[in-house]
Amino acid sequence: MTTTRFAPSPTGHIHVGNLRAALFNYLIARKAGGSFILRFDDTDRERSKQEYMDGIRRDLEWLGIEWDRIEQQSMRLDRYQTVKEELQAKGKLYEVFESPTELDLKRKKQLNMGRPPVYDRAGLALTEEDRAKLRAEGREGYWRFLLDQSRIEWKDGILGDISIDAASVSDPVLIRADGQVLYTFASSVDDTDMGVTDIVRGADHVTNTATQIQIIEAIGGKVPAFAHHSLLTGAQGEELSKRLGSLAIKDLRDAGVAPEALVSMMSRLGSSQPVELLSLDEIAESFDLSHFGASPTKFDAEDLWPLTRHQNQSLPFAAVKDRIAALGVPADLAERFWRVASQNITKLDDLAEWWEIFSKGAEPDIAPEDADFIAQAMTLLPAPPYSDASWGEWTNAVKEATGRKGKGLFMPLRKAVTGQAHGPDMSDVMPLLQVVKARG
Repeated sequence: MTTTRFAPSPTGHIHVGNLRAALFNYLIARKAGGSFILRFDDTDRERSKQEYMDGIRRDLEWLGIEWDRIEQQSMRLDRYQTVKEELQAKGKLYEVFESPTELDLKRKKQLNMGRPPVYDRAGLALTEEDRAKLRAEGREGYWRFLLDQSRIEWKDGILGDISIDAASVSDPVLIRADGQVLYTFASSVDDTDMGVTDIVRGADHVTNTATQIQIIEAIGGKVPAFAHHSLLTGAQGEELSKRLGSLAIKDLRDAGVAPEALVSMMSRLGSSQPVELLSLDEIAESFDLSHFGASPTKFDAEDLWPLTRHQNQSLPFAAVKDRIAALGVPADLAERFWRVASQNITKLDDLAEWWEIFSKGAEPDIAPEDADFIAQAMTLLPAPPYSDASWGEWTNAVKEATGRKGKGLFMPLRKAVTGQAHGPDMSDVMPLLQVVKARG
């Protein structure tokens, strides 16, 4: 069975970059009728927060991304300890003691000599006596995985054939001095234990994948099929990572972006398929990693608004009935209000502005040269309630009294009544008006 996972660290809110990994893995599982796991990488005890786990679940639910089960790495520490001991027994895990400063000096020395800055495996030469002496000096040991220094190769679902010389990569640190299990190790154990078959993540994880393949093989697991999607850039190709905080899913939701717009865009961005508004089921049906390329993918949040507008304007009344009732729109006017206002909104929150105009009246927008004309016109406007025929009857009466016609007649009246130069047809607006401020 196809099994995928999304494994965020609950140390902050997920952003558009994280969403691509979540969405791709979800779509693969759904298309195959498989299983999608939400797995929290919460082994960092200081930075992981329950509020972030709750926020990630809330964001995914809002987007319509459903998981089949939830896992937490902090609940699996005993399992990691067991695998640690197994790797030690196989000679695949060794203790080292270098400080960050010492490692930095080693790297600089290697670079000065024209060598790649790869860990020199000095820890392998330590005897038990050496390690005891270092501990007595207050040094704390941490653990590195002993890579087999051969070529690591796989067929990447997006990038194609990948080949990395393990000799050019430092033996990865799997367990810190304070006992914290790091991502590379915990993720490999979990993917093996949970039967994960397919993993899609960002191209910045390619080197991690190479080392994790050897770790998975060392613990007797089956290596999943890997694919690495391109990284996002800004609209002009600029690095996006520094701005991702402003592109958190929660912030886009709070701004009024429709979830359908976000998943539609992120499921097609960087592919050969056009971005169009689709349901998650429709997206899953046509989803194929072969459509995606390796080049950096440009993302402009402004492109979400046309999709959001289209999505919101196409909603049936039943989908917004409760929201409209909460605005205070009388039940007998609610459906008419939606029909009139819906085609003049981008965000659903825009409905509140239209009801404010209809229920309390708009601040009139009257040009100085139209002041006398509007004053005269308002004497011909009766008090509400108005009917479908009220706009036509009023404008005809004003035309007859003033001689104005065409745009010179209709536009000043629209701006005086609604405060805006554009909007719904005024014959539809009039029956909804409770107050017209320009009447004085």
